[in-house]
Amino acid sequence: IGAITTVAGSDSPFWVRMPGAALHGMTALILAALAARMYGPRRALLVAAAYVTLPMVAVGSLLISTDSVMAPFFAAALFFHYRLTTTGAARFALLAGLAVGVAFLAKYAALYFLAGVALGALLRIDMRISGRNTLILLGAFGAVVAPNIAWNLSNNMSTLSHTLDNIGWVRNEQPMSGVNPLRMIEFILSQFGVTGPVLFAAILMALRRPAKMGHLLAFVVPALGVVSVQALFGEAYANWAASAFFAGTIVAVILIAESRALLWVSFAINIAICLILPLATIFPRISVDGEAPLMARYLGRESMSQQIIVLAQQAGRVPVVADDRGVLADLFYTGRASGLAFYAVRPKGRPGNHYELTFPAPAAMTGTVLLVSALPPKCAIEPAPIPLQTIGGAYEKNGMAAYLIAAECLDAAR
Repeated sequence: IGAITTVAGSDSPFWVRMPGAALHGMTALILAALAARMYGPRRALLVAAAYVTLPMVAVGSLLISTDSVMAPFFAAALFFHYRLTTTGAARFALLAGLAVGVAFLAKYAALYFLAGVALGALLRIDMRISGRNTLILLGAFGAVVAPNIAWNLSNNMSTLSHTLDNIGWVRNEQPMSGVNPLRMIEFILSQFGVTGPVLFAAILMALRRPAKMGHLLAFVVPALGVVSVQALFGEAYANWAASAFFAGTIVAVILIAESRALLWVSFAINIAICLILPLATIFPRISVDGEAPLMARYLGRESMSQQIIVLAQQAGRVPVVADDRGVLADLFYTGRASGLAFYAVRPKGRPGNHYELTFPAPAAMTGTVLLVSALPPKCAIEPAPIPLQTIGGAYEKNGMAAYLIAAECLDAAR
């Protein structure tokens, strides 16, 4: 993001999001190169077309996310690993390690690649690499991720702790208490929307005949398996298994490639979704049920920030303190030229997000501050909250409001 906005000379939403589409285009070409070596040029063309029309790619091309940044490097690691297993050349071990290392810097889900390498070596002779090449691959990976590990070690393992918070149940003294099979079923069903119904059905069919589908299934199973278990024990978002579908796209296309009817049905459904999603960004109030906008999750954030900024300015340009990561993220962007100071509520214990770590409200702060929260503080200067317009947007059900409080009351406000 920094490279693109620097070159463009602008940090407008277009330039921030633009890399998403380009990164997925690169991923499609890399997967096509892998498919071409494994199954020939015709299959490679189908794989590229299938990948760029995945619903998850459509979303990732409209928004910038860690999945989008991880994608081409994870795909490159798959390509170099295949070349390593077929040639035994050390240079491919080095390249695979470097690629998965960069993918890891984008998102820790890149570790599923290493799990795939291990699973493949366990199950298939043709996926086993020499001890020397294993050390080269892991050494290259370690060298790339070392700065991130060093930063974590010097910052109380912040990102690892955040990952464990997302997993949730691992910190629970009674992890079995949260078991919910319906949640796992819901997660699996959501994957039909991530890849499209035909392709995900093909992946499920392939899992029943692993011998025929080759070594790529080893890179599908870890993410799908682990996140399905996570969904059983706790919360799991649909995109948490996204790394399964780089190899999974090739697996699905190869399985249904002989059926022209299935291919056309798959492309028709996925292309329709890819057309609907951009239209939903142009006409964000489009609703499926006639009530909630299809893009409700992404609406109202800038409006919320602008309301908060006006209130802070009217109160004498007081600092703004918020306890919601999404509110803070947009305030720092929308309010970057406002001259106002934005802070996170001081965490009790370890920081829960980037803003609590980097921008906590100073302990020595005095005077009046504008607190933005869904929970009323215990010591407001004005007893009534200052309402914020949140109808039809991301914060509609959060009950967000603003409160003028003394800075000294921040710790007592929670």
